[in-house]
Amino acid sequence: MSAVDEATRREIEEFLYHEAMLADESRYPEWLELVTDDIHYWVPAGDGDYEPGSRVSFLNDNRTRLATRITQLMSGRRYSQVPKSPMRRIISNIQVLAVHPDGDGDGGSADEYEVGSNFVLYEHAVQATNDMRVWVGRTTHRLRRTDEGLRVARKKIELVNSTSALPNMSFII
Repeated sequence: MSAVDEATRREIEEFLYHEAMLADESRYPEWLELVTDDIHYWVPAGDGDYEPGSRVSFLNDNRTRLATRITQLMSGRRYSQVPKSPMRRIISNIQVLAVHPDGDGDGGSADEYEVGSNFVLYEHAVQATNDMRVWVGRTTHRLRRTDEGLRVARKKIELVNSTSALPNMSFII
């Protein structure tokens, strides 16, 4: 685990809470503004101890694919989310796992932070079975400092039940 000052730790936590709120409220265009152009968004099937392109994954997206997914979700023609699932997630155990220094060599501030957290996501599948679905897992973010603030450069979501058959994941987890 890497040490960061209290202000940076709080900034990272607030960013993660804001990202989760946008996803929970299906504010996907705003959510997309929080990611870098070179984002890698990955939900591995099973343990995430493999190269993303070497096996099947639940999701393995870049920014273009995420933008397409969001356009589909916002169209009203993605019937798996009509009406949209009400969702709320709880994020806990936030830890800064690594700090990657900036690339200019001046020994200045960090450029990227590797951040791990646990989550529980409650999805009320109103358009399907009307069930309350529970998604549980661990997220590892690679957050990059930009002129606009922190942005998600990588997001890996490891679901607790990723070795089981899962219902359709038709939202941004």
